[in-house]
Amino acid sequence: MVSSRAYDAPVLTVSAAAELAGMHAQTLRQYDRLGLVVPHRTAGRGRRYSLRDVAALREVQRLSTEGVNLEGIGRILELQRENAALRAALEGLRAVIDPGSRVFAASTTGDVESVPRGRRVPQRTTAAGTSSGSGALVLWRGGR
Repeated sequence: MVSSRAYDAPVLTVSAAAELAGMHAQTLRQYDRLGLVVPHRTAGRGRRYSLRDVAALREVQRLSTEGVNLEGIGRILELQRENAALRAALEGLRAVIDPGSRVFAASTTGDVESVPRGRRVPQRTTAAGTSSGSGALVLWRGGR
């Protein structure tokens, strides 16, 4: 299996990417000009494609053979990228929030804080040394 880092590495020239995608190199240049699949650029402005770019080129080719025009293909690719970014963000949030071991509570300042189950938000002390607020624990159980 190819690692994500290797999959995104811009190492393929136009001719190599065109061969992998089953297209003519001039088609890749046209797609770059249209903004459909935009490769990375070297210091000398040469195009460098990643395996992810090649997969996108194949997707453009597939959609094109199904009768989708280039403007529609561009919109579909944009939505696919947005969907992938949102899924990655969601997975990141799921990794941070373990519903079995954390609860969320309102702190004395009104901020929401994650605290271990069975614990209270630490009370803040004022400059006079007295505690402010009740420090009450708020437990929310969605969907029950």
